[in-house]
Amino acid sequence: MTAQLSGISPVPAAPATAGKPRRRRGSPRPPWEEPPSPVGLFGKGVVLVLLVAAVLVPLWAVLVTSLASRETIDAAGGMVMVPREFDPSAYITIFNGGQITRAVWISTLVTVLGTTVSLVLTVLAAYGLSRPGSVGHRGLLFFFLLTFLIFPGLVPSYLVVTGLGLKDSIWSLILPSAISVFNLVVIRAFFMGVPGELLDSARIDGAGEFRILTRIMLPLSKAVIAVVGLFYAVGYWNAYFNSVLYIDDNDKFPIQRVLQSYILAGQSPNVSGAAVSLPGITAYPPTLAVKMAVVVVTVVPAIIVYPFVQRHFTKGVITGAVKG
Repeated sequence: MTAQLSGISPVPAAPATAGKPRRRRGSPRPPWEEPPSPVGLFGKGVVLVLLVAAVLVPLWAVLVTSLASRETIDAAGGMVMVPREFDPSAYITIFNGGQITRAVWISTLVTVLGTTVSLVLTVLAAYGLSRPGSVGHRGLLFFFLLTFLIFPGLVPSYLVVTGLGLKDSIWSLILPSAISVFNLVVIRAFFMGVPGELLDSARIDGAGEFRILTRIMLPLSKAVIAVVGLFYAVGYWNAYFNSVLYIDDNDKFPIQRVLQSYILAGQSPNVSGAAVSLPGITAYPPTLAVKMAVVVVTVVPAIIVYPFVQRHFTKGVITGAVKG
């Protein structure tokens, strides 16, 4: 038997690269492995510059026009691109009292209060729906997800808001949109990705559900909650349609409603106070400068807040959407 086996030649071992596709010597690499050509780099640079210019040029024109004097605006025939004189009279005028100042405070109040209420309700609902054994888990989850497909309509929403006595109240700008189902699903997906052993160990130590939420879930979900908070804050600050439906009192208009009245409807800015009497400042700022100043006041808060949340943005959205 040994003699017979000794006559059998051993089978050669398969090379380590047997499963990889062989590439002939001198053949070009796949296109995705090739370094970009100079023409490709130049084209990417041109496209990037055009995209940045499309965003920054309008913002620059609005900012410069809001700080331009009447003579500069008249010489330019409208929007100003090249600054010549610094005249902050438009900003002093709109913050000297009147409808614009009230609108800024109302929008700020709605944004802060609405974001707080929305985050609290969304986090509580997401945590409850992320626990499979919670009471009414499937029914409530189906109820929330159903709103993705079926919207009750404007007339039922208006009847509910007016029936609750919320007409001409800032709560009419908050409660109808207090919970976004998309944000709830994102936070719920993140909560479901937290290991169950961690929660079980906390329960063994005597922690209740509320303590688990505040001491474990919230510290682990800072990124996703920061992103969802940014979504809510920007949504409340830019809210316009609800104010058209539910707010009839001019003294309770948010800044977006005032901006629509000035820019689109062509109404004259209703600013209180007499002419600005500071030295070197135009007595009566031009209407276009005041309108552009209102646009700047509307846009600047989102620009200021975003850099503080930007580092959490990608991590929060991807983590909340993928986990679970």
